[in-house]
Amino acid sequence: MADSIRGREYQEYPERIQKGVLLHRAIDTFTDTHPITRKSSKRLHARYRHYSMVIVDIYYDHFLARNWRTYSEVPLEQFTDNFYRLLEENLEVMPETVQHMAPYMITDNWLLSYRELEGIHRVLKGLNRRTGLKSGMDQAVVELQDFYGEFETEFTSFFDELIIFSRQKIATL
Repeated sequence: MADSIRGREYQEYPERIQKGVLLHRAIDTFTDTHPITRKSSKRLHARYRHYSMVIVDIYYDHFLARNWRTYSEVPLEQFTDNFYRLLEENLEVMPETVQHMAPYMITDNWLLSYRELEGIHRVLKGLNRRTGLKSGMDQAVVELQDFYGEFETEFTSFFDELIIFSRQKIATL
C-alpha cells in the first residue's frame, strides 16, 4: 500500500496508516542505502543495472519466507492468512492500485509462494512484464541459484540490523 501513496497523500489516511507509510518509507531508505544490500545489488548490477536493487528486495523476501521461524512465532501460513483477511476487510481504504492487485495476490498466495524458487521466478517474470520486457528480471533466478549462500548470508546480516532499525523507528512514530 505504501508504495502506491505518493508525497503527502499519506496524510489523508487514518493515523495508524500514516505511521505505517512513514515506517515503510524509512525501511525503504534504510534498505536502499545499506552497505549489505548494496553489496548484494552490486553482484547483479552489470546485468540488471538499476533493477538490481528491486531484484535484491525479491531475493530478500525469499530468504525471509524461507527463514520465517527465525523471526516469528506465528507460522508463515497463519501470518499470510491473517494478512489476506485484513487486506480484504480494509480494501475500501486502499489505493486503487492495491484494490486491483489484491485479488491476484490472495488467489496466487504471493507471500507464501516467496518460500520457493518457482514463486520467486513467477514474481520476477511479472516484474519483467511490467518493465515492457526490458529489465530481464525474469532471468534473475539464475543468479539467486548461483550465489544462493552469499545472498542468504547477506540477508541474515542485513535483516538483523533492519529489525533493530525498525524497532527504533516505531518508537519515534
